This record gives sequence, C-alpha cells and structure tokens, in this order.
Amino acid sequence: MSVMSLLACLCPTLMAAEPLPSMAVVFEQPAQDWETQGLPIGNGAMGAVIAGGVERDLIQFNEKTLWTGGPGAQGYDFGWPQKPRAEALAQARKIITGQGSLAPEAAARLLGQKITAYGDYQTFGELQLAFEKNDSDVRSYQRVLSLDNAQVDVTYTQGGVHYKREYLASYPDGVIAIKLSADKPGKISLRATLGVPDNRSINTRIESGRLIATGKLHSNGLQYETQIQFLNQGGELSAVGDNALRIAKADSLIILLNAGTDYAQHYPHYRGQHPHKKLQQAMDTARAKSFAQIQADHRADYQALFTRVNLNIGQRSSTEPTAALLKKYKTGDAQLDRTLEATYFQFGRYLLIASSRAGSLPANLQGVWNNSVTPPWNADYHVNINLQMNYWLAETTNLPELMEPYFDFVDSLVEPGTIAAKKVTGVNSGWTLFLNTNIWGFTGVIEWPTAFWQPEAAAWLAQHYYEHYLFSGDEQFLRERAYPLMRSATDFWLAFLIKDPRDGKLIVSPSFSPEQGNFTNGAAMSQQIVFDLLRNTHEAAVRLGDKKSAQKIYSTLAQLDSGIRIGSWGQLQEWKEDVDDPKNDHRHISHLFALHPGRQIDAHKQPQLLQAARTTLNARGDGGTGWSQAWKVNMWARALDGTRAHKVLGEQLQRSTLSNLWDNHPPFQIDGNFGAAAGIAEMLVQSHNGELHLLPALPDAWPSGSVTGLRARGGITLDLKWHNHALTEATISSTSKQFLQLRIAQPLTKFLLKDATKGKTLELKREGNTGSFIAQGGSSYRLISSDAGSEKPF
Repeated sequence: MSVMSLLACLCPTLMAAEPLPSMAVVFEQPAQDWETQGLPIGNGAMGAVIAGGVERDLIQFNEKTLWTGGPGAQGYDFGWPQKPRAEALAQARKIITGQGSLAPEAAARLLGQKITAYGDYQTFGELQLAFEKNDSDVRSYQRVLSLDNAQVDVTYTQGGVHYKREYLASYPDGVIAIKLSADKPGKISLRATLGVPDNRSINTRIESGRLIATGKLHSNGLQYETQIQFLNQGGELSAVGDNALRIAKADSLIILLNAGTDYAQHYPHYRGQHPHKKLQQAMDTARAKSFAQIQADHRADYQALFTRVNLNIGQRSSTEPTAALLKKYKTGDAQLDRTLEATYFQFGRYLLIASSRAGSLPANLQGVWNNSVTPPWNADYHVNINLQMNYWLAETTNLPELMEPYFDFVDSLVEPGTIAAKKVTGVNSGWTLFLNTNIWGFTGVIEWPTAFWQPEAAAWLAQHYYEHYLFSGDEQFLRERAYPLMRSATDFWLAFLIKDPRDGKLIVSPSFSPEQGNFTNGAAMSQQIVFDLLRNTHEAAVRLGDKKSAQKIYSTLAQLDSGIRIGSWGQLQEWKEDVDDPKNDHRHISHLFALHPGRQIDAHKQPQLLQAARTTLNARGDGGTGWSQAWKVNMWARALDGTRAHKVLGEQLQRSTLSNLWDNHPPFQIDGNFGAAAGIAEMLVQSHNGELHLLPALPDAWPSGSVTGLRARGGITLDLKWHNHALTEATISSTSKQFLQLRIAQPLTKFLLKDATKGKTLELKREGNTGSFIAQGGSSYRLISSDAGSEKPF
C-alpha cells in the first residue's frame, strides 16, 4: 500500500459544495495514490503534490537541485571515456561500411560506457499534518486544482464545521504557502512533522514557530536546507522536540515552506553557497506578509502568463470530477469532451509555468514533481526528444519567458559538451552530447544498446534557440546567445560528417534510429536533425553578416544527405536503405523529424513528401506511449489533417492520461502533457514555412470556436474566431514591420483587412486562399469575413 493510501481518509462525498473555477482538475476524495490522483503546484524551482487527506494530509515537495551523484560522488566521470574513443569510432564505421550495419549490442561494446554516480533527482521530503481525531462523517468533500488561480483548494464539512485548505506555490515570494481555516473558531488542531528519506543526514531545530532542517546527501555531500514557518491565528503553537510542532485550537493556520541546496550551475564543481542565508531572507520577507498578500502577488504573477491565451472550442462548465470526464470521453456529452480537451490544453500551459521559471532548472522528465529517491529514468533530461518536447508549447502558447531555464541549462552544457566531443568522438571542434544528461554536466555516453547513441542531441537542442529568435525577432538574442551556441554545435558536425562511399554524400556515421534496428550510415533522423541545424545556422550567419561561416556551411549543406527518401511502398524511409516494414508499429517515428519539429517538408510545396509522411504515419498507427501520441498530434497537424490529429489526441486522453491529467508513459512522464498542448496550438496556427497559416488543421469536432493570444513566428500574436468550420475573423498584431503571407482554407476574396485601431480598410493582395500585406511594427490588423457581418469585400 502506498504512503498516500495510509494517509488519505476515504470518506463519503456529496456534490461539490462550492462553485468550480472555469478551468480545473477536480476530485471528490483525497488522493490515494501520488502519481494518479495527487494535484501538483509549483513555482519553477519548487513543486508539491497535494493529497488532501482529512485525518492526515501529506504535502510531498521537491526542489529541482536536490540530486544524488555528480561531482562529490565516487567515480563520477561525466560519461567520458578515460582515453579518447576515436579508434573505436573508426572501427564502428569500418564495420558498418563493410557489412552494412552494426548490431546495437556490438555498438555499445565499442562506444558505450558503464555509468558511475550519474545520480537521481530526489524527493525533498514530506510535510505530514496529523489532525485531531474527529469521528463525525465527512460531507461535501472537494479537492480542486484551479488552473485560473494556480491554487489547490480542499473543502469539506465535518461535525457541522466547514473546513477549507488553500495551497499555492508562489514565484514572487519563493515559498509554498498553505492556509488552513474553518468557519468556526478554535477548530484547527494538528501535529506537523517533516519526513525525509534516509539517504541523507538531517539536523532539525525549531525557532519561533519555524522548523529548520539541514543536512547533506550521503551520495555527494550536497548541502540542503528547508525552512517551514507556522503562523497560527488564535489557539496555541508549541514545539514537540526538535522536529515537530503542535497547533491546538487555532482559528486558522498559515504554513510557509521553502527549500534549496548549495548546487550551482557551473562546470566542473557545481557548488555554490550554502542556501541558508537566501532561504532565511525569503522566509522573513514572506512571513511579514499576510496570506492574502502572498496569494494576490502569486495570482498576479501567474495570471500575467496564463491568461494570455484563452481557448474556446465549445466547452461548457462542469462540476464533474475529472476522472469521470476521462471515463466518459467519446461516449457521452460532446460538450464535456470539449471541456476535457480545453482543460488539457491549459493544464499543459499550467504545468510549464509551474515547472519552468527564470532562475530555476528546466522542466525534467517529471517537470519538478517526484516522490522517489530512485525515480523512473532518474527523472533526468533525455535529449533524444523529451527535453525538447517539454518546450514545444512555450513559443506558440505565449510563454516565451519560460524558455529561460532551458537556455541557461543548455548553455551550461557547452563546456562539458566540448570535452565530450573530443573524448567520445575525437572531434576537436564544437560541442555535443548524446542520449541523456543530468544537472552535473553529463555529456558522455551510457551502455544501453538501443538507447545510448545520439550525437545529434546538441543539434536538436539548438533548434529552440533559433526558434526563439524567429518567434521574437530579438536580434540581440540571436547575435549574443543563439548564434554562438548554434555555430559551435555546427562546428562539431562540420568535422564529424563523413562521405558515404555509396554516393559521396555527407552522412552521420554511426547513425541509429531510436530505438530499433541496427546502427547504420545516414539514418533519416540523424540526417534531418543535422540538416536542420546547418540550415538554421546558415540563415543566422547570413542575417548577422558572418559571410565566411555562411559560405562554409552552405558548401556542406550542398553535399549533405537530406535524410528524405520515398520508399517502395510510398513511405518516408527510416533508413537510407529501403528496408522499412509496413507492419512495423513502433512508437518512435523519428524519421519524420523533417515534418515536425523540423521544416524540411513543406505541405503546400511538396505534396509527394507530404503524402509519404502520411503513409508512414498511417502505417505506424495512432498508438504508442504518451509522448509518442503527443508527437503524432503535432505531425498530423503539420500534415494538415486536423480530424486525425484530434483522433490521436482523444486516444492519448483515453490511453495515456492519468486521473489527475498527468501524462502516462507509463509511468508518469510529463512530456506528453507539453507535447499535446503544443499539438493543439499547431492545429490552430502554423508559421514554420514563411507564411501565416490560420486554422491549418481544424478538426471536425471543433466546428465553431475562438482562441486569443497564440503566437507565430515574426513577432506575431493572433486572435481567431471561426464558425461552421470557417474562419470568420482574425486579429493579427505585429511587433515589427514585415511582409506577411497569409493562408486560410477559404478564398480570401471574401475577406476585408482593416487597421484594428483606425478602422481603415487596407490593401490585401489576394490569390485564391492566400494573400499578403505589409504589417507595420506595433500595429494590429483585423481580417474579417464578409460572411461574419454586413461589411462587403471590395
């Protein structure tokens, strides 16, 4: 039985006692299981999962820098071989060229390495609240995560008293804040204790109602501290030894919690100052504020991000528990299906706000939430799609500030990645890493045969840098931050690529298509990712006037194998050889990188390639684990089939979504949440091939609706309305002067273009369902259908 099962009080419930917020994850009982029923809150650096037990409540919490392994742990070597592996690499290439392929096991023996002290992301601890025994029945229990307010509320009635608990994670104040209250005085009595795992030392003390716990991890000596402040209104508060407090007959109780370590994001030692001073200052500041002030500042900060995008696809308010909506999906009320889909979209945005704020590490495989000392896949950063997928939604769903932790983290990998390039591959220029990394600069290899070799990881990570520039138009960011990193990643590939003796094209060797088949020369995914990096870097070099680099990269691009071939049964080939099995339904569809998130395949200009991509997607099917289905949502959207994208989204909700809406790999893995939210945005707006395509993949299930605040490349923000599957109005706001090419499903002859401020009709050059105009910086434009009102097109 889980800890949650022991702590949760199972109780009879009635209908929800309080009105629900407009977007919420709802339960009518305490959590019996952390993974499937816990409700997450977070402020980027810290996270907590709320169980809401009546007799015993458990607040399991995390802080992202608490990791075992790394420097300070015996044997940690960053995944690098003691001696450079250039000879092993040459041998692998020789075998592949001579025999056509190399088995994964043999490749791992040649190029892999047993890892030592890699480490795991850790649970920080559990704040346990044991309430005074009450034998009265519990009624009207409700546990709700409000996506509008980023707060969990637990409410119930017991013994004629209405109890309320409020939980939030404040970014401005750097604390998790909890308020316990009742509608009658003197009804809050409990004992609070802190529990931590036994893989660390701990010293506790209590000072003026503040529990302070400090210690070190046994693994690596990482120093940690947490401070938990208890503030009672009425009643009595007393210490019980050095690690527990008793609150008796209080009217209300406020609990403030923060935590940190002496981790610093700097190679090679990754250590900084002890966290005590920083935590003490933050806690003293928060303590001086009322809960209402903390709550108001938290909401203002959160809503400034969250409310930028509003999606209406025909949903309606519902008081049903979220688990019931999942169970009824596609079997009952279509409007409730839309409610679930809209909530799922906004839940993805909520999770990124909660797990990726400036000054913290980026969202990992579980965001910021983890209740284990040995979590699945170390709860680390897999860089063969997972970390990248976590951030697909940041630009399109108007959360670009949340990219900052990603950029800080990837920046910190360049120095150890430069050493990895030399030691693992013998390349003395540029940087890279392989399948996975941790917070300790791990840039080497592991020994798992079918998941250890992806030297394209840095190239894929660099894509987000260029995308951030394309979305923002921030040339300073491009010049000072993006281009140097992209150029260094490109330098590695200019040295690593070899000529294929079969056709003279430049290829990646060894190359592996995750997580199946043998090691070969020039597998499609490898070639497409490298092409993407080189094209982006070339474009950036041209924009910045680096003519010498631009020419060098252009010359390499001209010789590079593109990784795109149509095979014997009409598919996009996964390997350079035409060996794809049409019955293969493997969850990885990596060889469609060129469709998404790459942009080699233009659906409007390359219909044969688009059809080949669809053939491949059809052959692979709509199943897979959560992240795989999320990727397919995006791919079908790029393939301009919104109804199929919606079908895959629905199957992800049915097959790969837990009762609390967390994505299920299984187990819980957060990239599916982020990827699906990005896919919904991709169904509504696309801008990756030099034009603004409005409603490119609108599904049949969303015939009428609206969305506000989505972003497109070029510094564009969009509001859209549609009715009966047709666009009726769009507001296009541009941050800079630019030529805009539009595409919609209807003839643009039926639309007027107006200056949104002055109401003046402007010239729109039209050709069928495409059109163009010059947008001025800082201006907004309304594209209005004549079918939507009385105005007639000129």
